[in-house]
Amino acid sequence: MEMKNITVSVDDETYRLACERASESGKSVSDLLRNYLSELASGKDADSEFLRLQRLQDETLAAIEARGGGLRSRDNLRRDELYEADALS
Repeated sequence: MEMKNITVSVDDETYRLACERASESGKSVSDLLRNYLSELASGKDADSEFLRLQRLQDETLAAIEARGGGLRSRDNLRRDELYEADALS
């Protein structure tokens, strides 16, 4: 497969921090950029992952609500009911 070269300009601080992160992961900045661009091109970028997790969260909360559960204070047991329920278990 033929590889293309890309030139990117960044400020000194960004470059320094990128080199540190790359070094921590045992990779080069070029490796990190190559991996990022590959994920971006395949649709597996961080934004896609965020949207997937957000959708999963929404579905989970909807399922909890559909079963009658929730996090509203009125759904909680009163103190005496809580101790009574604890004593029964």
